[in-house]
Amino acid sequence: MRQIIRTDNAPAPVGPYNQAVLATGKLLFVAGQIPLNAQGELVATGDIKGQTQQVLENLQEILTAAGASFSDVVKTTVFLADMNEFADMNGVYSQYFSEANAPARAAVEVARLPKDVRVEIECIAMISED
Repeated sequence: MRQIIRTDNAPAPVGPYNQAVLATGKLLFVAGQIPLNAQGELVATGDIKGQTQQVLENLQEILTAAGASFSDVVKTTVFLADMNEFADMNGVYSQYFSEANAPARAAVEVARLPKDVRVEIECIAMISED
């Protein structure tokens, strides 16, 4: 089973991908989110904390549309334009994930991100069968 998840409360895809795909009714793969608002406008230009907050708000909207929450996330990947901004990104990130229930995570510095943003985050969540 494969179900496409879309919400108007997060930026629409700008290429051949979906906001998220629910596989086998349990695994939710959420596409990398950058700091665009639901209208597709870039926010917090140059501010890693503001950009991280918008990215996590986008992820939250997509998770909600799929019937999930941050507590269902099992893995995240964080892409940073500058690893020196890790601590600031992590400070915001920790407001969305409790340490006791935090997902596995990888964080990598990349040469460039879409629209020259500072951060992009993708995640995988397990949807409960309730």
